[in-house]
Amino acid sequence: MVQHLRVTYNDIHNLIRKSTPELAQYNPDLLVAIGGGGFFPARVMRTFLREVTEHKALQIQAIGLSLYEPVEGTGVEAIGQEVIRTQWLGPDSGKLLLGRRNLIVDEVDDTRKTLQFVALFRVASIILNSGSSYALSELQKDVEVELLKYPESERAALRDATKFGIFVVHNKNKAKLAELPADTPYYAGATVEDLWLDYPWEAIDIEAHDRDAAADKAHD
Repeated sequence: MVQHLRVTYNDIHNLIRKSTPELAQYNPDLLVAIGGGGFFPARVMRTFLREVTEHKALQIQAIGLSLYEPVEGTGVEAIGQEVIRTQWLGPDSGKLLLGRRNLIVDEVDDTRKTLQFVALFRVASIILNSGSSYALSELQKDVEVELLKYPESERAALRDATKFGIFVVHNKNKAKLAELPADTPYYAGATVEDLWLDYPWEAIDIEAHDRDAAADKAHD
């Protein structure tokens, strides 16, 4: 039987609160939320970071990737196999990322199924859940395209000034299909066993979800 871990909004809020001191040391200039699981965590994180860093107008940008959900125009055979871009940062995404400390926010680090190409890209690699290698490679390409607009003598310094870090609410304690570069900042609100994570934004009846989550905690 598949074991479930029911996660509440309060759980997520508190995990991010506890992670804030570490995140403040990284001191991101921009939060990039992976939709849809990264949206709520990024918004909560912004509230905490604005209180403890100088970035009072800290921005959240969003990208949309689909790996496990059907997308119009693709066949069912692509589900779980192919990462589909559904939303991006816009035509000037490289300009938005260049020279900043970018923090990618998602809900879970599972197998890193699509991170297998991470070694092909520069040190500051990034994103985590199963659609993340695709996001990493595409964001890095955007930065490299933007760098071409600068004199070659300036590119190395600008590349070095462009940082990427990762935050996930939950890191699953399981074998990963790819490694992240050792110097990439990586933060997880909690490390959990390889359970089926039931997030609150997936619940139809949120009161029932919260009741079940409370009952699970009472039995732990």
